[in-house]
Amino acid sequence: MKIEQQQWKTGKGWRFLQNNELQNKAQLVLAFGKREILEDATVFDNLKKLYPQAQILISSTAGEIIDIEVHEGTVVATAIYLEKTPIKVAQTTTTNSSEEAGKELATQLFSADLKHIFVLSDGLAVNGSDLVDGFHAVLPESISITGGLAGDGAAFKSTLVGLNEAPKPNTITAIGFYGDYIKVGFGSIGGWEAFGPERTVTKSKDNVLYELDGKPALELYKTYLGDKAAGLPATALLFPLSIHNESAENKSLVRTILTIDEQQNSMTFAGDIPQGATVRLMKTNFDKLVSGAEEASALSSEILDMEADLAILVSCVGRKLVMGNRIEEEVETVRATLGEQTTITGFYSYGELAPYTKFKPCLLHNQTMTVTLLAEKL
Repeated sequence: MKIEQQQWKTGKGWRFLQNNELQNKAQLVLAFGKREILEDATVFDNLKKLYPQAQILISSTAGEIIDIEVHEGTVVATAIYLEKTPIKVAQTTTTNSSEEAGKELATQLFSADLKHIFVLSDGLAVNGSDLVDGFHAVLPESISITGGLAGDGAAFKSTLVGLNEAPKPNTITAIGFYGDYIKVGFGSIGGWEAFGPERTVTKSKDNVLYELDGKPALELYKTYLGDKAAGLPATALLFPLSIHNESAENKSLVRTILTIDEQQNSMTFAGDIPQGATVRLMKTNFDKLVSGAEEASALSSEILDMEADLAILVSCVGRKLVMGNRIEEEVETVRATLGEQTTITGFYSYGELAPYTKFKPCLLHNQTMTVTLLAEKL
């Protein structure tokens, strides 16, 4: 596997950061950037001229990762030449249900030699839990799935995803990797802890939460946020919900808010909030988040069991909000774990997709650092 990277800055255009030799060879380009920049088709047009043979996947972000740096207001592009691994891409929209979208993508990509799928999805118009369920309904358990939901900074207004075109809202894309030469590792760890009393979801529908313990859930959030309530939904990232999940080895899934509805007194989350579920509020601190990133990279490296060529990091915008100007330290700990030989790219998201560990199904996570490692065994 050969890789090169470059970065787009407004007024400066593209600048190569690593190599400059794959323009007519790369089969795949992953580009992550600020929504307002990606709305201008110039970015895609430039990438297509640079890499005419490549499948180009683009996603908006809440921050861009390249090497050990975290940026805002840029686009980072990683071009990849796979020496012995075929790939195939697929795209659908959120017009149908999220579960049907997952089934459609899985059906397009499935074949006997499919090994892994990486997903990039709209971050606001999709139910991530249902999307994953759709993939699982079609695919055998042996095929691993990772990826993330697009971001829009802390604005939560619109997210963009594109496949071989300028990105747009309501889009979901996926890449399939095939054959025996591709090796994949993955890990997803949070670093949050529950606090306060357990509460019961007494009214919800899919990923919309109305009541906890018979009381308006939105009012509960506002109580905990205090003066920060005016910043909803972004400030709710400080207090995500922990949902007890028996199907995931009794681990807890973390859910964060995407939108609020003042008239309905409701909150829409990135994934399902089942009625009757037991939930608790969560909190964290800087050290726990950095430790979570270290654990995720160590777990992914253990599963891969060889040197990684590429690491794709999908970390949650909520972690970025908590860590502030020290956010690069979670990326630095990934580098320290993986070593200098691995190229690092990624973005800050509205949701992360990954199994808890090897041989387990993919789940939607929030507030985690998710690491996907790729390598070719030649």
